Amino acid sequence: MSARKSERLLNLVICLLVARTYVTKERIREVVEGYAGQTDDAFEKMFERDKDELRDLGIPIEMGTIDKFFSDEVGYRIRRDVFELPEVHLEPDEAAVLGVAARVWQHASLAEATTSAVLKLKAAGIQTDQSALSAIEPHVGASEPAFDPLWSAVVSRTVVRFEHRRSGAAESTMRTLEPWGIVSWHGRWYVVGRDRDRQATRMFRLSRIGGNVKTVGRAGAFTVPEGTDIRSLVSELAPPRPTSEAKVRARAGCCVSLRRRANAIEPYEDGWDLLHVPYADSEVLAEEIASCGPDAVVEGPGDVLDGVLRRLRSVAGVPG
Repeated sequence: MSARKSERLLNLVICLLVARTYVTKERIREVVEGYAGQTDDAFEKMFERDKDELRDLGIPIEMGTIDKFFSDEVGYRIRRDVFELPEVHLEPDEAAVLGVAARVWQHASLAEATTSAVLKLKAAGIQTDQSALSAIEPHVGASEPAFDPLWSAVVSRTVVRFEHRRSGAAESTMRTLEPWGIVSWHGRWYVVGRDRDRQATRMFRLSRIGGNVKTVGRAGAFTVPEGTDIRSLVSELAPPRPTSEAKVRARAGCCVSLRRRANAIEPYEDGWDLLHVPYADSEVLAEEIASCGPDAVVEGPGDVLDGVLRRLRSVAGVPG
């Protein structure tokens, strides 16, 4: 189905859903984008096909008289109580897809053509109930403040700049990205694209993006490489699952990121705790522990300890 046809069908649904009374065929022709400009014969055929398609989709279109004293004047409507779905239980991946749709809807509020259909009904003196739009509005969202500006940049193909804090890092770094897409992965939202600073494809978790997302330059500044599969890229770029566990002594009240990931925390002695930290890459974990300075001490295993010592010697200028 073409985008133009999809938009026309959506506008027809909204027109018939928000109207409090039956809407005549002539009025529908005037207010629904896509019908205007058609010949009488072309409109009749198009309207009949659209009604049939909506009914095939399970959308109940009723036909009734506009005025009980003039039965020859008929119109159409969609009853909200019949149209609304019961509570739907979604799988995580299905909820993720619906979440994107919900955020797009919330951000756009309604396409310009859709809004114009409602406004035209009002201008024609037909009472409308815009709360009925909730019957077709998805209600799954994402709480990250970076979502809306990043989604707008994805749609408009605009380069963005933002501060990103890598896992375990004490400070954020500024990144410049050509955003190709946004995806939910294992319960987290990520933006994927070309990192102009690294000249490579990268992904960033939205919850780790701080401050304001700023646009750089004009819309249409880049194109997404043909054949790009965002979800496949995420599976390739995502960090591997932890396969090992390190024991790290941490000073009380310190090493917050390590504590968050720890499988277990045991009281140690003299203001210290023993953390059981899962990891997949010993070098990545060693870098995080080394950034904690004197507040963290590795108990094992040896590859993590060696990585920490190597970094501390490098900072101190001591030969390894």
